[in-house]
Amino acid sequence: MLKTTLYGLKTAVKGLLLTVRHFFAAGKKRENLDIREDGYFDKQEGTVTIQFPKQKIPIPEVARYQLDVEMDDCIVCDLCAKACPVDCIAIESIKSPEAIGKTSDGSVKRLYAEKFEIDMAKCMYCGLCTVVCPTECITMTDQYDRTTTKLTDLIYGFGEMTDQEIVQRKEEWTRFQAEKEAAKSKK
Repeated sequence: MLKTTLYGLKTAVKGLLLTVRHFFAAGKKRENLDIREDGYFDKQEGTVTIQFPKQKIPIPEVARYQLDVEMDDCIVCDLCAKACPVDCIAIESIKSPEAIGKTSDGSVKRLYAEKFEIDMAKCMYCGLCTVVCPTECITMTDQYDRTTTKLTDLIYGFGEMTDQEIVQRKEEWTRFQAEKEAAKSKK
């Protein structure tokens, strides 16, 4: 019983000393340190609370935050949606009878993106979608403050086609398929 009481007093004193040390260290202003520096976590002295948004924590180069898609470079291959473990990427494509352009790396685009949405409320920020993208059009940005009160605001739509364009592209593909079938049946 005496041993337990002494142990309790010892740990209480240890905790109080730690609290007092932090109390007096709080008067010092915390320096902005780069997280890439050696001993970053050992140099944490002074006020520990970050005064956001005036003061921000340095973001590491390999940070994983919001996703962004450069649609001019997207070939609508659907690899990102297939790699996503939580199915937060929804892609619907429309085929084109001919090539519709090239991406910045020279890949030929043959599909229109009818729908390209990422639900950031579901996203677990694993980065798998960015790894499998052959044209590197999907990237993780350094933006992390996207607070909102509506979950629907966290669904980012990257598709740029209007409803009229979607109907037009679908009709073009249907017409192309019909012409192809007609030519095949004549042979």
